[in-house]
Amino acid sequence: MADNSYIQRRSEIETYFDRTASDAWTKLTSNAPVSRIRQTVRAGRDEMRSTLLSWLPDDLRGCRVLDAGCGTGAVAVELATRGAQVLAVDLSATLIDIARERLPSDIGEGHIDFEVGDMAALATGEFDHVLAMDSLIHYDVADGIEVLNSLAPRVSKSMVFTHAPSTVLLEIMHATGKLFPRGDRAPAIQPVSPKRLDRMIASQKTLQSWERGRVARINSGFYISQACELRRQ
Repeated sequence: MADNSYIQRRSEIETYFDRTASDAWTKLTSNAPVSRIRQTVRAGRDEMRSTLLSWLPDDLRGCRVLDAGCGTGAVAVELATRGAQVLAVDLSATLIDIARERLPSDIGEGHIDFEVGDMAALATGEFDHVLAMDSLIHYDVADGIEVLNSLAPRVSKSMVFTHAPSTVLLEIMHATGKLFPRGDRAPAIQPVSPKRLDRMIASQKTLQSWERGRVARINSGFYISQACELRRQ
């Protein structure tokens, strides 16, 4: 996980969430009023978060879970309230600070370690589950799969993640985003068709002992994302 495309994109993502869009993401992930467009994004993210969490056991006591790209911590908190020991990693120190500030005083039997940095590099040790919501979508598809490759040998049960499905609407939104001034642009997402993603995953020797599980597409206005599940056989 050290090729130039991955490193360059990682730097762009860190800059965007740490500086350019930190205020916008603070509002988006709260109950603060937002524009109609961002309301659709908030609703889509809420639905996606619920979907991914529904694919993990309600009782996670005794489990260690990686929240890869944890943002402001909503997923990590839910995992901890189910009893999980959570490693929550994000490139953005700003978002991690918000996550720590928002951490409820009582999360039951679970525990969260928030860490700033690269999700692949900091994900040390063994995990029962990995959850990566909208954290791989900004990387080249091959780089995103390489992240899964690097994690797979140390995950005993499942990896659930999202990707940007290649659709006409998403391609238009992607192209339109390039019209904004460079300083206002979010890091470009990398759409991929589900069939191509399946072929790429199937070609990975490390992932051949994993089976494709559930899929679900969330389409909410300006939020389009597809959830995928990989289960260890």
